[in-house]
Amino acid sequence: MIGGLLHRKVYTSDQIACTSAADGTGEQAAQRFGIRHETDLKALLGPAEIVVLAFKPQQLAQLDQATAALVQDKLVLSILAGTTLARLTHILPAARNVVRSMPNTPGQIGQGITAYAAAKELSDDDRDRVEAILAALGEVVALEESQLDAVTGLSGSGPAYLFEFVAALRDGGIAAGLPAEIAYRLALQTARGASELLVQVPETPEQHRDWVSSPGGTTLAGLKVMGERDFRGLLKETVLAATRRSRELSQG
Repeated sequence: MIGGLLHRKVYTSDQIACTSAADGTGEQAAQRFGIRHETDLKALLGPAEIVVLAFKPQQLAQLDQATAALVQDKLVLSILAGTTLARLTHILPAARNVVRSMPNTPGQIGQGITAYAAAKELSDDDRDRVEAILAALGEVVALEESQLDAVTGLSGSGPAYLFEFVAALRDGGIAAGLPAEIAYRLALQTARGASELLVQVPETPEQHRDWVSSPGGTTLAGLKVMGERDFRGLLKETVLAATRRSRELSQG
């Protein structure tokens, strides 16, 4: 996120400061990005306009009232998994508004997508601030909080599903007689190229599937197996299982 903010010139390095547990991660981030590392929370949060919560969710319960009071009248943006707006606002009641977001791992390279929801209606300025920060990770979409568990099941966990799919393509290539290195290269670029094709030629996935499927051809032979094994149904259940787990975690 810090790298994206600096790369996109949303903020300069002297406008960003961080802290961390005593594990060296804050110092490492400061050194890497040229931002300020501050161990004194009052000095860190006092001049801040926006506070980003990016630590382990269980650490939220460790915040005492004095620390929570430091976010008075500030905009708080949380990327804590499974942490509801109700819980955030209960612990940080002095914040002027609290935003819960769900990014995904491709945000590390600016290719992610992040959904967010606010505890109350955002002002135009605060909405612009939130979306500018989250856009450092990729695309941004505003939703109702009730939909964020589904976001977790789809895009939050989704990269892992795609990684598994690429691994399965690789393994299929190996089983068909290809060297492992070549099979992986083919699988990876196929997934990458097909995804980009969906972006650049904005037809439905079904339309793209039909374009590449000649009657009686090789692709239909493979798709027939996927249909017989209910490939779509399997992925739907995968997303729903992750969504259910997200709801369980949110309810704590």
